[in-house]
Amino acid sequence: MTTHHHIEIDGLNLFYREAGQSHLPTLVLLHGFPSSSHMFRDLIPHLEERFHIIAPDYPGFGYSDAPTPDQFNYTFDHLADITAKLIDKLGIKTFALYLQDYGGPVGFRIAVRNPQRVTGLIIQNANAYMEGISEAMAPIAKFWSDRSGMEPAIRGFLSRETTTFQYTHGANKPERISPDAYHHDQALLDRPGNDLIQLELLFNYQSNPPLYPAWQEYFRQHQPRTLIVWGKNDPFFTVPGAQAYLRDLPNAELHLLETGHFALEELHEEIAAQIIRFF
Repeated sequence: MTTHHHIEIDGLNLFYREAGQSHLPTLVLLHGFPSSSHMFRDLIPHLEERFHIIAPDYPGFGYSDAPTPDQFNYTFDHLADITAKLIDKLGIKTFALYLQDYGGPVGFRIAVRNPQRVTGLIIQNANAYMEGISEAMAPIAKFWSDRSGMEPAIRGFLSRETTTFQYTHGANKPERISPDAYHHDQALLDRPGNDLIQLELLFNYQSNPPLYPAWQEYFRQHQPRTLIVWGKNDPFFTVPGAQAYLRDLPNAELHLLETGHFALEELHEEIAAQIIRFF
């Protein structure tokens, strides 16, 4: 059974979902943009008998506090710091990481800092290689060099149309994608002031590609047990980006799935079965 909690970290009230017995191996689920731990709602029940599961909402997302950018420094370094402190405060010593989208840059930072504590990786449409970045990301790259000029275009990434697109594009059976998911995300995006938070993080995303070599060195040196389950029709993170992991993680398992960016929306049962078998 999933339970729902709040915990104070650095003066912030952070929300997380928890399931499974605490003596079981811990799996930390790290969500992407523009979602929250809500994206794991269907996966968790399939795993709770085998894992102790923690699924937090980052500051600015889901049911966690969302201080304004002048009150909180919205960078991926800071999100990783806060998430690591949450893990520590819960008394978790070792853990596997499930990484999707923004969960990649958050989780890889945690893994590089604590390689001895990470028991494995589940990578689902989370990028760590330049060849994984598609042309759909080009406006964001232009935003990094011309923030004020590109901001009107980048605000399109926060629109209802784009949120719906992220969930439905590339889906094998779009009728399986519950509108609850993208309407939930959009309601949170539309909160007053949340646009400024998301613009800060989209601008700070430029901090991630320069770290790819360090993340790849972590893969090569530590060879974490890695399962890659990738929606191959993702418009943002490409199949070559998924395949690139095998250069540095030759023992990883790669499964290309007939779905899009939010693969769990229609294939949570299949992905859960792969996780249970693999780990």
